[in-house]
Amino acid sequence: MSVHAGAPAGAVAHAERAGGLVVTAERLRAQLEALFTAWTGPEHARASAQTLVEADLMGIDSHGITLVPLYEELVRSGKIARDPQVGVAHAFGAVATIDGGGGFGHAPSLQAMDLAVEKARAFGIGAVGVRHSNHFGAAGVYALRAAAEGMIGVVTSAVHLPSIVPVFGRVPRMGTNPIAFAAPGAEGAPFLLDIATSTIAIGKLKLAAREGRSLPEGWAVDRDGKPQNDPEAALRDRMMTPLGGSRAMGGHKGYGLAAMVEILSTLLPGASYAPLRDPDAAHYDVGHFCLALHPDAFREAGGFGRDLDAFVACLRETPPAEGCERVLAPGDPEHAMRAVRARDGIPVPRSLADAARAIAAERGVRFLLEDPAE
Repeated sequence: MSVHAGAPAGAVAHAERAGGLVVTAERLRAQLEALFTAWTGPEHARASAQTLVEADLMGIDSHGITLVPLYEELVRSGKIARDPQVGVAHAFGAVATIDGGGGFGHAPSLQAMDLAVEKARAFGIGAVGVRHSNHFGAAGVYALRAAAEGMIGVVTSAVHLPSIVPVFGRVPRMGTNPIAFAAPGAEGAPFLLDIATSTIAIGKLKLAAREGRSLPEGWAVDRDGKPQNDPEAALRDRMMTPLGGSRAMGGHKGYGLAAMVEILSTLLPGASYAPLRDPDAAHYDVGHFCLALHPDAFREAGGFGRDLDAFVACLRETPPAEGCERVLAPGDPEHAMRAVRARDGIPVPRSLADAARAIAAERGVRFLLEDPAE
């Protein structure tokens, strides 16, 4: 659930004022597909571009086109297979494991969720793990893919680089390890929860560093395990607190959730746990987990969707606290943002557009974002 409710149109206006671009989803998809084709080949490029555009449409800007510089770095490092062979490595009844072939995580994760949905239609439940993968974008995109098929979707993912420090610790042991959950209503938009299991996202550290702001206590720790207030040092050391922060504020709960994600995403499908990964391995071998549940396997057909709509409506009708405009249901900000950006375009900051232009030039790819006549 995003915290940017109520200001989707403002994001577009801000981009325009800052000299950035505002592009259609179709143009952004074409640009991303061209870049990914230079990195990994056309079939995987389509899946990757689709996933990043969906994130940008929903306002999950940290997982859209802003990932292009990171992906270029991964490709340069040799950690992304140029022509990954994706396929089912193991299957048993309602469960399976997909091997991502060492490439980007988008294509194998879309395949994993589609297979989980297929199995849920047959068995009421489908669970598919992914191994030998890499960064897969926004977890909520995959959970919503299940909801679009009338299923409850649950998605977790490990990360290639540890950044969460266990409570009472001073060395990172897990990534930001996201959890996403989506459930379909009968009439309304799906319920959507998409969260990291760290107290804050890496993007907030970057924003604080750019603005020269000190970090609030509880966001990150230093090399002695004490609160870290310097955003530059926090970015360098990548020692973030688990969701909740300190033990007194419930950080042990976020720590447990991050560990749970690691078990489902890494140990279950047989991927590599980052702190124990072979440093000489060709690829990072990141793991993911997709679960689909068929509501009609639990009760009368259609009953779950009707009850979900009533539940979400009840949440929205909660009397707001003093000084607050209204109560939102999880997923409301993303759905509202998607409607606005599908209509008005997706904002791309000038610095990010310039970075994408430079990478496109180096890879021999046309830069498509700026000239609508092309």
